[in-house]
Amino acid sequence: MQLTNSKDTQGPPGLTAQSHHSIADLLADKQLTSKDSLVAQVSSLLWDLITKIELRPGQMISEKEVAEALNISKTPIREALIRLEDAGLVRIVPKSGTYVTPINIERYLEACFTRVQLESGAVRQAAKTGSKSAAALEMTDVMAKQKIAFDTKAYADFFILDERLHQLFYEAAGLAGVWKTVKRSQADLDRIRHLKSMHKISRRAQVLEEHQAIVDAIQSAQPDAAEQALTNHIGTLDNEIQVLSRHPGLLLYIEALNSVQPKGKVARKAR
Repeated sequence: MQLTNSKDTQGPPGLTAQSHHSIADLLADKQLTSKDSLVAQVSSLLWDLITKIELRPGQMISEKEVAEALNISKTPIREALIRLEDAGLVRIVPKSGTYVTPINIERYLEACFTRVQLESGAVRQAAKTGSKSAAALEMTDVMAKQKIAFDTKAYADFFILDERLHQLFYEAAGLAGVWKTVKRSQADLDRIRHLKSMHKISRRAQVLEEHQAIVDAIQSAQPDAAEQALTNHIGTLDNEIQVLSRHPGLLLYIEALNSVQPKGKVARKAR
């Protein structure tokens, strides 16, 4: 796929393919709890580090270093890495190691397509059958918290609440399991969404308005309006291609991240 044309030919000042941080440094302040399995927690921690580009494409993830940093055995780490490989975030190379995969634009666009198709159906179903559900009622609380996060520039919280709201769309539709399927396909969507934020390609104020339109339609049991509001929010595949085309600085940055290998072992070329 070829993306062309834009006034934005440079990335933001100071943004380069930065030196990577060690696993020990990145996990130094992370705490495991008894609320979830070790595999799920390790998978979530590494997912966040990779999608926030703290673990960089090509960087090796050492099971030994993760085990030492979290003070656990290698077994749950190995299982967590298998989950991440299934999601496309790492590649496990026998007799070599586990490496963060390159950011893949085509997988990103596929994830965008998957999400709009599944989520438009989910909000439609939520408006039909779940307008009075606990999940639909919780949407009001999440929206209020997200507005506070926006007003106070607590953008990390804004993102977490964004994810929770979209999860509630599926729960209100009685499709909680589908959300898990969607999330497994969203690895590159999450990485590029984070890079967009770094490059000031943001529309948070508009996102709040769009979220409110979706929630209003669900809570007032209007399936057509809910589906249209969701499509307006996520956008079509053509729209997303246009966004990327208008920001080649972002594409150049992704190319730099994918091409600059960290020191130490170098990842073998991904399949």
